[in-house]
Amino acid sequence: MDLVPHRIPRHVAIVMDGNGRYARKRYMPRFFGHKAGVDALVRVVRACADRGIEYLTVFAFSSENWNRPEDEVSSLMGLVLVAVQKHLPELQREGVRIRIVGDREGVSAQVREACERAERATAHNRRIHLSVAFNYGGRWDIVQACRRIAAAGIAPQQIDEALLARHMAMSFAPDPDLFIRTGGELRISNFLLWQTAYAELHFSDCLWPEFGEAELDAALRDYARRERRFGTVKADPVLAATA
Repeated sequence: MDLVPHRIPRHVAIVMDGNGRYARKRYMPRFFGHKAGVDALVRVVRACADRGIEYLTVFAFSSENWNRPEDEVSSLMGLVLVAVQKHLPELQREGVRIRIVGDREGVSAQVREACERAERATAHNRRIHLSVAFNYGGRWDIVQACRRIAAAGIAPQQIDEALLARHMAMSFAPDPDLFIRTGGELRISNFLLWQTAYAELHFSDCLWPEFGEAELDAALRDYARRERRFGTVKADPVLAATA
């Protein structure tokens, strides 16, 4: 089955799982796996852009990841700086717009500056929108949206789903059409809880550093076979004919 242009999802969200296991299989430290995961991300960004996907959102660091060993967290923060320095110029040239989504108050000034630099340098790009969820959690996102609404003095009776959505961290993007998780785990892990209400879910056994074009295309083919209903029930053609 070839990829059909009109069946390509507009927005793909990915939980990039399996970096640690990738490193462990090679008797290497976890940082080795995270570094390989960054290289995989760059490959997948390009592959998504080539296939006409407009928005890609990836889960890079959750608000729960602070509970990991201190040396691993420190390495991940350092990897942000290295990744921006290494890959930002090429992504900028290739038309990638980068946004960092999450609570920036919890990260160092150096990491915040790197995130802001990536956003400024790519603000004019439109080929593909890459959102990196960093120090992010779906529950945090809902809470911060409620706080922003309360701070604006909006009356409770004026609050509806559309208003709440406008205050969510991903308000600039359409909701994900396709949700991919690598690494064989079958859960969404507090990622985009509000936004993935009607996303199609695809779980891959492939460890994230090994995820590439073939695995992406498998997910896209799986998506193309789905019938999206958004909570509605499709009419039975036999019953419709006899009505």
